[in-house]
Amino acid sequence: MALSTLASLHVFALSAGAAVVKFTPERAPESRPAAVAGRAPVLTSAVRPAAGTTAPVPDPAALSRRLVPLLAGADTRIGAVVTDVATGRVLFASRADEPATPASTTKLVTSVAALATLGPAHRITTRTVRGSDGGVVLVGGGDPTLTARPSRKQGLEYASLPELARQTATALKASGVRRVDYDVSAYRGPRAAYGWKPNYLPDGELAPLSALTVDRGRRAPGDSKGNGRVSNPAASATAAFAKLLTRYGVTARAGRSTTAPAQAVQLGAVRSPTAAELVEHLMTESDNDVAEAMARQVALKTGRPGTFADASQAVMRALAGLGVRGGIRVNDGSGLSTANRITPAALASVIALAASPDHPRLRAAITGMPVAGFSGTLDAPRYTAPSTRGGAGVVRAKTGTLNGVSTLAGIVHDADGRVLAFAFMMGDGKGPVDPGRLDRLAAAVASCGCR
Repeated sequence: MALSTLASLHVFALSAGAAVVKFTPERAPESRPAAVAGRAPVLTSAVRPAAGTTAPVPDPAALSRRLVPLLAGADTRIGAVVTDVATGRVLFASRADEPATPASTTKLVTSVAALATLGPAHRITTRTVRGSDGGVVLVGGGDPTLTARPSRKQGLEYASLPELARQTATALKASGVRRVDYDVSAYRGPRAAYGWKPNYLPDGELAPLSALTVDRGRRAPGDSKGNGRVSNPAASATAAFAKLLTRYGVTARAGRSTTAPAQAVQLGAVRSPTAAELVEHLMTESDNDVAEAMARQVALKTGRPGTFADASQAVMRALAGLGVRGGIRVNDGSGLSTANRITPAALASVIALAASPDHPRLRAAITGMPVAGFSGTLDAPRYTAPSTRGGAGVVRAKTGTLNGVSTLAGIVHDADGRVLAFAFMMGDGKGPVDPGRLDRLAAAVASCGCR
């Protein structure tokens, strides 16, 4: 059964096109049960949602009878909406137009805005150029995945700082460069967003925002927990680069912050994974660093400065251009800001856009969503309880958690194979919340043959 379910899930994952934000990054458990009991994934396509239009649209009254009891027992408010992706018809709504703190479901908004503005094939370039004094300037473009570690043989191929050093050394053709300066002028303004808790940066929720960062600014590059971030990522990256140049026969020391000459000769360049790959990663793993970088890229692409405020405005404008003109107010790209406000209706609209065949550029926002019971922040033990097993493998969703807030938004194939978008937002930041209730709501939608 395990092999059958996982095989079906693989097909679903391919056709359907992850932390939870909080004080301690959400991480998926390291192991999962051999099999998740329950209905195997429905093999219809959310990449081409028209494949799900042959199934009947759920009856709103029948769907309501399933969901209302699950909402009624909550100790705090829950905003909820379920829509039919193909038609945009709202099938269920409760407090759907009330703004709520989205937490990490903000990453849905960031991802869709980035894909729409940049395009899925966009890459971020880190380069070196000749400085005005004959030295080298390391120019950051905002790539959040630049690494000094050996290139991966599996997974994303991150831009390599050693490769950039090799190119640069080859271009110089001689040793003796005195200094490597760095240019981080692509990003401006404060390093923390409005609404961030003071402990976010010290605790390593993400690195201080910089256009030049290597290995997420971690003191120990292999530390996936995100603890021990450096205070000046650009200076640390430049020091690492100078050492790498020395390895390739060009003796140099790390210098200072500068601005590269406008017509400087390029010595080397490396590029990030594509925007689609970065979005899939940040959605599955709920990567705060990558989410903030993608928001900045939206600002830069539209000619705005690379600040938190400009990135937020650019993201909201991009969504308005797609037709979502209300219900979204954000101050960052990751959802760490407690001042963000999004309505469930707006979240569901963003999801429906990404799943629509009319917007293939946005598909990575769907394919990057964790699969219930199997991956990312929805990995087991979530969706293994009797009350949620009906959603295992057929719910794809982004999670979000801050103190007193829990959110879940994504897509689901119901029992008849209809593709539905949903958004459930719980809490006001003042009391305890139960993410399991949101899982039960999503599972109820998934198991509904509501005709």
